[in-house]
Amino acid sequence: MQLAINRVMGVLSPSVATLIEEARRGSIRAIGRILTLLEEPDQTSLSILQHIYRYSRGAQVIGVTGIPGAGKSTLVGKIIGEFRRRGYRVAVVAIDPSSPLTRGSLMGDRLRMQEHATDPGVFIRSLPTRGLKGGLSVAALAAIEAFDAFGYDKIIVETVGVGQSEVDVMHAAHTIVVVTMPGAGDDIQALKAGVMEIGDIYVVNKSDKPEARQTYEYLSFALEKEEVGREAPGWTPRLLKTSAVMGQGIKELVDTIEEHHRFIHKTGLAAKKVVERRALLAKLIVESIIARYVDEAFGGLVERIVKAIEGNEPLPNIVMEALREAAKRLYEDVRSGTDGGSKANIPGCS
Repeated sequence: MQLAINRVMGVLSPSVATLIEEARRGSIRAIGRILTLLEEPDQTSLSILQHIYRYSRGAQVIGVTGIPGAGKSTLVGKIIGEFRRRGYRVAVVAIDPSSPLTRGSLMGDRLRMQEHATDPGVFIRSLPTRGLKGGLSVAALAAIEAFDAFGYDKIIVETVGVGQSEVDVMHAAHTIVVVTMPGAGDDIQALKAGVMEIGDIYVVNKSDKPEARQTYEYLSFALEKEEVGREAPGWTPRLLKTSAVMGQGIKELVDTIEEHHRFIHKTGLAAKKVVERRALLAKLIVESIIARYVDEAFGGLVERIVKAIEGNEPLPNIVMEALREAAKRLYEDVRSGTDGGSKANIPGCS
């Protein structure tokens, strides 16, 4: 498939423009279609992003991450309920593991959140990681922008919980909630160099279990010694107990999330986080486009590469040949797409 970088002037097709207006008026169907269009970086998705940025309302983005098995999905379901009781519209971006064969989501829509499926004030979107080690994809970050533009007050990003590499969420979310569970002392120790360092709020879920006190004390000591927790002048990371299944501690957790929201607005961190999130989105879009050129280059050179490997040619020579071919295709398309343009351009691929 030939890819081309073309100039995008932010002009939307009438049908897409209509979808955006319907989505802004609250149409669930239109929002779903826009999210689908945003899943792959192309001219349409980039034009949509450029257009909806102007409608940003400053929604609080809450990242919920932590140890697998800690009950994040159940906890998110309870958080949604508490937010709805307070009158907020809530969107959820649920990041699921990707199939290594189809790159699609293995879990689909989160069944444990389906108690909110019929609530028009809640929108749950399940998205795959697409193999990205940071746990977020272009689609996930674009979905956050869309939900913000379409009037949602709270956007929850629930991540896979894959370990140390899952830290991209701290660049996307205003507030990071790290969830652990009783008896996870070894896991916490192992994760200190990664996801356990990024939290604004720490939660010991399943606190109705006997081991909860010991885990709570362990984390309390770690926070006191500043071994875990995200640095933010003026904010001391909080530690809470919850039992999502029993419905305990949910109000206190949401109160703390709200407290952190007030803090980031007071200190100006909220606006800085939007810039950081959009910079990450731009980076991932560029990486995605370049990866397509690499795939295309290898596709065109597959016979040549096979023969080179069979002939024991040096690996650096093979790699450099593929890189030169990918770079040549990319350069030609960028040049043809930008020559003669006098306005600001957003590169897209078609």
